[in-house]
Amino acid sequence: MNAPEFDILLPAFIAGLLVLATHIPLGMKVLARGVIFADLAIAQIAGLGVVLAGLLELAGQPLLVQGIAAASALCGAALLAWIEHRLPEVKEACIGLTFVLAASGGILLMSRDVHAGEHLKDLLVGQILWVDEPRLIATALLTAAILAAWRWSALRERHLGFYGLFALAVTASVQLVGVYLVFASLIVPALATHRFTARRKTYAFTVGVAGYAAGLLLSAQFDLPAGAAIVWAMAAAGLLAAICKPG
Repeated sequence: MNAPEFDILLPAFIAGLLVLATHIPLGMKVLARGVIFADLAIAQIAGLGVVLAGLLELAGQPLLVQGIAAASALCGAALLAWIEHRLPEVKEACIGLTFVLAASGGILLMSRDVHAGEHLKDLLVGQILWVDEPRLIATALLTAAILAAWRWSALRERHLGFYGLFALAVTASVQLVGVYLVFASLIVPALATHRFTARRKTYAFTVGVAGYAAGLLLSAQFDLPAGAAIVWAMAAAGLLAAICKPG
């Protein structure tokens, strides 16, 4: 691997580690609560906020874009918390419908944008290879705050508190790595280790880290889209972990 490739892959790998830091504990909670589509729904709602900011020509003001995306995601979190509380018997159907409506809304908003296809691809697959240092630093600070709240507060045990933390984590990560990788980072490590009884988080992080590392290397070696390569590499690592389950 030459130096230019390493200079691109290292920040991308760090971005992946930041996403995994919040998404692995969140993913385990999502799996336990049975709200699998929540991640996709909130990620898509956060993306809807990004699309709206672009239509308002605010792309040159990243803090404002982040604020609009976070506000959108928090509104989505409040809606999902209400659904889980008031409609528990059909919550997955309602959350799935919320995702479809948010995705369709984004397409409608971009329908008159000549670059809509490119923007939609960026939103779904992400641009992990082009993350910069300021964004990594901002995401690292937000990640630390979310993990502190997750570890030392009772928010994760409350409907709105859980979804609020979830929304903030997803808002940051969807702009780093895209909707598909956000979902894969949340679900694959948690699903691959859901039958593990010892050191589950360690194995889950191993699955996630292996997926990002292998996917990035494959992307560089074979000139593949990085986001898609990581999703498949993580799925393969998860399958291998599930097959080789210790004990």
